[in-house]
Amino acid sequence: MKRPSKEEMAAMKEALYTSLASGDVNIRQATRQMRKILGMTQKDYAKKIAGISPRILSEFENGAGNPTLATLEKIASPFGLKVTFLPPEPWRTNFSGAFSQ
Repeated sequence: MKRPSKEEMAAMKEALYTSLASGDVNIRQATRQMRKILGMTQKDYAKKIAGISPRILSEFENGAGNPTLATLEKIASPFGLKVTFLPPEPWRTNFSGAFSQ
């Protein structure tokens, strides 16, 4: 998988954060996007970045796995993300463009 340029990575990261803040992507989709931002395969992201089994990451991304909270934190932490509770969708604030400062 080809690694994006620094500029592409920055734009992809901003798009990811905006999508997460607005609730447009779920945690599985966000995980896949994080890997693509780094230009990594599931195997590489799991082993080199998250320190988990590639099987666990693959099953999670494909909707078959149910990782522990600790595993989710390992997947999210390289992007500064936290596993958290969110209010119901009608209560969420639209953060569109909030990260472009």
